[in-house]
Amino acid sequence: MTLLQRYTAVSEPRHRAERPPGRRKARWLAASTTVALAASLIGLTAPAANAVGETVVTLTFDDANADQLVAVDKLNSLNMRGTFFLPSGYMNQTNYMTTAQAQALQAAGHEIGGHTVTHADLVAVGPDELKRQVCNDRATLTGYGLDVQSFAYPFASSNAGTEAAVAACGYNSARGLGDIRSKVAGSETFPFAESLTPANLYYTGAPDQLDNTWTLADMQTLVTQAQANGGGWVQLTFHHIGTGLVPGSTVPDPLSTSTDTFNQFADWLAGQVATNTTNPVLVKTVKEVIGGTTKALAPIVPAPTPQTAGNLIKNASLETVGLNGSLLPRCWQAGGYGTNTRTFAKVTPGHAGTATAAEQLVVSGYTDGDGKLLPTLDTGECAPSAIPGHTYLAKAWYKSNGANTQFDLHYRTAAGSWAYWTSGPLYLPTADVWTQVSYTTPAVPAGATAISLGLNLVGNGTLITDDYELYDTAGVKTFTDIPSTFLFYNEISWMANNLITTGYADGTFRPGVTLDRGMMAAFLYRFAGSPAVPAAAQRFPDVPTTHDFYKEIQWLASQGITQGFADGGYHPYEQVNRDQMAAFMYRMKGSPAVSATAPVFPDVPVGSGFYNEVRWLADMGITFGFADGTFKPGASINRDQVAAFIYRYNLNFPKGM
Repeated sequence: MTLLQRYTAVSEPRHRAERPPGRRKARWLAASTTVALAASLIGLTAPAANAVGETVVTLTFDDANADQLVAVDKLNSLNMRGTFFLPSGYMNQTNYMTTAQAQALQAAGHEIGGHTVTHADLVAVGPDELKRQVCNDRATLTGYGLDVQSFAYPFASSNAGTEAAVAACGYNSARGLGDIRSKVAGSETFPFAESLTPANLYYTGAPDQLDNTWTLADMQTLVTQAQANGGGWVQLTFHHIGTGLVPGSTVPDPLSTSTDTFNQFADWLAGQVATNTTNPVLVKTVKEVIGGTTKALAPIVPAPTPQTAGNLIKNASLETVGLNGSLLPRCWQAGGYGTNTRTFAKVTPGHAGTATAAEQLVVSGYTDGDGKLLPTLDTGECAPSAIPGHTYLAKAWYKSNGANTQFDLHYRTAAGSWAYWTSGPLYLPTADVWTQVSYTTPAVPAGATAISLGLNLVGNGTLITDDYELYDTAGVKTFTDIPSTFLFYNEISWMANNLITTGYADGTFRPGVTLDRGMMAAFLYRFAGSPAVPAAAQRFPDVPTTHDFYKEIQWLASQGITQGFADGGYHPYEQVNRDQMAAFMYRMKGSPAVSATAPVFPDVPVGSGFYNEVRWLADMGITFGFADGTFKPGASINRDQVAAFIYRYNLNFPKGM
């Protein structure tokens, strides 16, 4: 199987839903201001001279698949040249082109273009990741001695921001897909060809990609319909040339064109070039159509500083939605391989309760392979950092039926490419019972810079996952007085691994010790990420600047989480009661409205000091009260109970990305 099919959704979908009839014009109008600004910054060059009435055909090949070299032999024999859009992160891997092969293509007159580092959906990434994917990809290819002027959007996914980024990275043009009339239903009103002077150089129109349903006649029609309607530019997009099977397997590859069909089309096209004088047909590369010169490289965009402590999973609770309408959680992507159908959906309630969400994967039509949800295989925005030689502790909650699940692991190389690593043990289906599983990885391979792992589904069935964790075991904290059988073992371990508690010098946590107001301030401050504390005068006279938790208490006051007592003091050594803890957490969330249906405890009557705060805590599933139905608001809260409260609060309201 290929790298792309091992862990990503297959390439550009046929006739993407975001590009319905009429969208092409709207896209260009929306992007005009941004592109004009980019042009003023980098100095766009006018397109090459192309005669009116000509039909110019460009043969483009996406994704660096090695089987495309079969087509190269045919093109060379006919003195025709193509444009090959290569994701630099795929090169030099099994079933993909090598650096030497790309250099040989260029030496033979073919064009090499950019296609991002990891075949990323550029609309779904943040601004820094966008620049790394586009600019760094061009820099890597240029470093191989390749002249890179043209770009193609993976998944045909773009907007005004991506177009501006491609321009700023020094490209002269960028190709989309699905905006020119073709055999695909829904394209009947589209233009017959792109203009030879494209209205938007950073989203040039092309027919839908070719797949194994396209006949020779379908391909010929793309050319003849342009000829019959005034000519123009027709960009054909191929992915695989050959047997129609995924390399090394018996699995059909839908994005394939048989060698015979391609050769027949190439011969026919050569005949059109040779014989059509009234309505001439030419074959050109993208840069021959666009013209211009090779622009300077944009600066390399470094990856963010690696995170080495705490939970390394971004958006671990899957609550934050994806960017620009993505249907998957932020920093997560669909994955899978083999013969099966995979569908993903956000579902509620999540593991933490009715106010939270989880991600559901349904696999059907299973023959082999798997489906899975993974932290995004990117260049640094979302993928968890990793240190070669270290092992990592992974945890996740899941429910499933019909099939087993396991952790599926991948790692990123120093070159920015991703490789399959290993899989963990199989876990049995769990019906409707939330179950947490843990897995310690092998040592991270030499040269790896990041890892990605998620639960998969091996067979027909449904898998729902939520609340992932990943820790470097070198930093995993354990306490001598908290065995794995302890009631709040998971909650206390989570607090320690996320640096919210460090325990005592003797290696204990002391779960039954009551919490004082100073320690409480420290816990909430660390949970918030130890933010900068606004400069202000000493807030409380009984908390001098020399106090162990002076900074933390100052922050608590600055956020309105505490107002102190009527005497002006904070009372840092006074014990925290359960209702006071409810008030602190309620204010930390910004004092939200409390549902009229929120639970009521018999010992927290209407009119009591923290009535709303306690009801809100229960409504969010942060507290469940005691077995007798009471909350016991005046009881002092112990350290283990606070760990449970903060852990559950995080499930509902996780720290930011």
